Amino acid sequence: MRIMILGTVQIFSNSYDVDLLAQTKEDFFMLYNVVVNDWGETTYVPTALGNGLLVAVIAVLLVAAAVFARLHMQKLTIRQLVFCAMAVALGTVLSNIKLFHFPTGGSITLLSMLVVCLPGYFFGLGAGLMTGFAYGVLQLLIDPYVLYPMQLVMDYLLAFGALGLSGLFTNAKNGLLKGYLVGVLGRYAFTVASGCIFFASYAWEGWGVLPYSMVYNGIYIFAEAGVSIIVILLVPVREAIGRIRRLALE
Repeated sequence: MRIMILGTVQIFSNSYDVDLLAQTKEDFFMLYNVVVNDWGETTYVPTALGNGLLVAVIAVLLVAAAVFARLHMQKLTIRQLVFCAMAVALGTVLSNIKLFHFPTGGSITLLSMLVVCLPGYFFGLGAGLMTGFAYGVLQLLIDPYVLYPMQLVMDYLLAFGALGLSGLFTNAKNGLLKGYLVGVLGRYAFTVASGCIFFASYAWEGWGVLPYSMVYNGIYIFAEAGVSIIVILLVPVREAIGRIRRLALE
């Protein structure tokens, strides 16, 4: 068992554990404690005040996303809002069924991105962005991997929010497939940018930062996307999604 108390860091380890010697360097405006381990890796851990402010900011952004969805795209019915919430919940459950998980972040999950893209395809861009953003917030709360405050925004709010770009093809032929591909590419773009900016030190030996980030993030994102595309192309799946869409739009 290992217990770490910020401010005065105490680590209790079993004899077979590696002794991780982490210490708090400074208090970052009372919002984050800057923790550095013995490998020189820095993590920004929110204080109670920081967590409270983060929750407040996220709540404001969620309200803004909801207002945007209702005023600028189309009015969502109660049934449609419930469907968006169900997609977030189901996507979160599926995201915890990890087929493969990288130690420094990123995992291949069981179709979680596909589920999160559905509200955008069903109801349009506003609903899609709102759903993707809410999903990102839940991912942040449930399974965070945060090194820097801005990395949090890029990897969770913007990258997952980009899955809502599926709403660009809500009325197009093969709209689900096209929307899913665009949503995945949107997430990939933000994730690659985050890798270049915040995870440059993790680049493999002999690799440039951009190629490393593109390959590293492409492995798990496109592996899951490939499986999802196969599922989308199955006739029974397309018919089932079509029925659910008609039901949600009633």
